[in-house]
Amino acid sequence: MGGVIAGFGVIACVIVTGYVLGRRGLLGSSGPEILTRLAFHVATPALLFETMAKADLRVLVSDQILITALTTFAVAALYCAAAALRRWPPGESTVGAMCACYVNAGNLGIPISAYVLGDASLVAPVILFQLLVVSPVALTALDVFSAPSGREPGERPGVIRVLTTPLRNPIVIGSLGGVAVAATGVRLPAPVLEPFHLVGAMSVPAVLLAFGMSLRGSAVLSREHDRSPVLLAVVLKTVVQPLVAWALGAGVFQLPRAALFAVVVTSALPSAQNLFAYASRYGTGTRLARESILVSTLAAAPALVLVAALLG
Repeated sequence: MGGVIAGFGVIACVIVTGYVLGRRGLLGSSGPEILTRLAFHVATPALLFETMAKADLRVLVSDQILITALTTFAVAALYCAAAALRRWPPGESTVGAMCACYVNAGNLGIPISAYVLGDASLVAPVILFQLLVVSPVALTALDVFSAPSGREPGERPGVIRVLTTPLRNPIVIGSLGGVAVAATGVRLPAPVLEPFHLVGAMSVPAVLLAFGMSLRGSAVLSREHDRSPVLLAVVLKTVVQPLVAWALGAGVFQLPRAALFAVVVTSALPSAQNLFAYASRYGTGTRLARESILVSTLAAAPALVLVAALLG
């Protein structure tokens, strides 16, 4: 259980630091926006380029990645179906669907995989799948349904803009650039990667600090707002996604116990903090992202302990 406690403890410390910064106003009222822009446009693309450039792409061919893909799409489809029935705004629904299925495989998944599963590389397929498949699709949807880059709300982008959206997104560009390097088999020298490492190291702290600052004066699950989108995202993320992963792993793919444990643990991880940066960047579903991330992170701790007790 040490990995679970350590992973959550590190995240909590940085978020609390951001909250204190927000309370004292040390970075001004525009502090959270500056941090999220820095993370979205500079730090995260650098981090993803370095990560993907050194990745072993062979992990993409495995039962684990197939189960992850099926589970992700199933949970996202459930959220989108509910959102369509309730007629929630499409941009906000896209953020909610991501909160329901996009796991914190990086800054929380890596330490938990290392300490709970005994191998940090077991989370690599999840990271690659989310970066190469889920992020481009979701960010394209956000670009279509929202109004970044000066486009007026409700104005529909042209076909060319929709098709080329992934190629203009800094996060996707950083990921694909790293994949291109990894696919060639070339290992970039340390002096070349070092600038990406230094800048990329700002990504996770910047997002967590901005997230903590955004909590100032924000009531979680307030009765003033419709709590259904948040509650649906948290239930799907914390309960349904790991159950679907277990059902597929045990009943369909008949994975060995150790592999099944790894798949369910990674599926039970909470919503990723970088979703808050995405929502902030596109100006939609910010409250939904903030509350879903916070509540799912709090709920993930007992959920992971239960998974470890049953399958570990």
